[in-house]
Amino acid sequence: MHTITRYTALLTLLFCLFQVQVQAQKTYDFVVAKDGSGDFKTVQEAINAVPDFRKNTTTIFIKNGVYKEKLVLPASKTMVRLVGEDVQKTILTHDDFASKKNRFGEEMGTTGSSSFFVFGDDFSAESITFENSAGPVGQAVAVRIDADRVMFTNCRFLGNQDTLYPYGEKSRQYYKNCYIEGTTDFIFGWSTAVFENCEIYCKKGGNYITAASTLEGTPYGFVFLNCRITGDASANSYYLGRPWRPYAKTVFINSYLGNMIKPEGWHNWNKPDAEKTTYYAEYNSTGPGAAKAGKRVSWSHQLSKEDLQRYTLESIFGDWIPGKTAGTASK
Repeated sequence: MHTITRYTALLTLLFCLFQVQVQAQKTYDFVVAKDGSGDFKTVQEAINAVPDFRKNTTTIFIKNGVYKEKLVLPASKTMVRLVGEDVQKTILTHDDFASKKNRFGEEMGTTGSSSFFVFGDDFSAESITFENSAGPVGQAVAVRIDADRVMFTNCRFLGNQDTLYPYGEKSRQYYKNCYIEGTTDFIFGWSTAVFENCEIYCKKGGNYITAASTLEGTPYGFVFLNCRITGDASANSYYLGRPWRPYAKTVFINSYLGNMIKPEGWHNWNKPDAEKTTYYAEYNSTGPGAAKAGKRVSWSHQLSKEDLQRYTLESIFGDWIPGKTAGTASK
């Protein structure tokens, strides 16, 4: 009787495993696995296999592993979704940096250092670590994003200087429950980007979190909602931001600021005229780095409760609802 019971239990287990495997095959269009158990061994091969300008989402599941690849998602690969098996164990990494020489003996530059270039619209990623592992050697980008309607959920961005590069001037990006670390200007660029419930980790040896370069006339730059500024940096060593370009916009709302944040909060990057054109603001900051009476620079702003109506996702992103696509890609 016990033998029959064990045999039945084994059959049930095997059937359940089979069902899980079948369900996974239905859920994901491609599977990437370093050990050869998927459709591809590299992430770039899977990206290349996506039909150009597909009208429906292509989902690529990436099994645990360290994938050292310099990745490019071309503009023709629209509506691509990457899903990692485990955010701590699914790691996409490369180690280029700005002063590194290419094969012609030329410096790569900040953009050239990027580990992952995202050009395809309607891109999303979940539970993946994106890394530039070059170390503290100057500018070294983990991800550069040109595409519009881009969403990262439960992802990590690891690096030092210039870790995350929301580049596209008309790009809208949404980061939810993400971890972003770095030293200097480690969130920088032209895009409109919202960071919600994210941890922003200030590493030792750094001094600026953001360096927005928002264009004149663009209503939003970087917006941090319910975020946590943490890190191992010493007290009073970091500014919330400085203006890479004169119309930089950066706002922190309902966020916890660690003791590494300087009392003055913001820096003008030695550009006095930028004080008249930038828009740096906070609302309800808490923690030891929060604004204290009279300490923040006079040209920054403290928002009112009424001002918050301008900082809903609908107000910031317009006709795009993060996490939902219109059903078909652009023509």
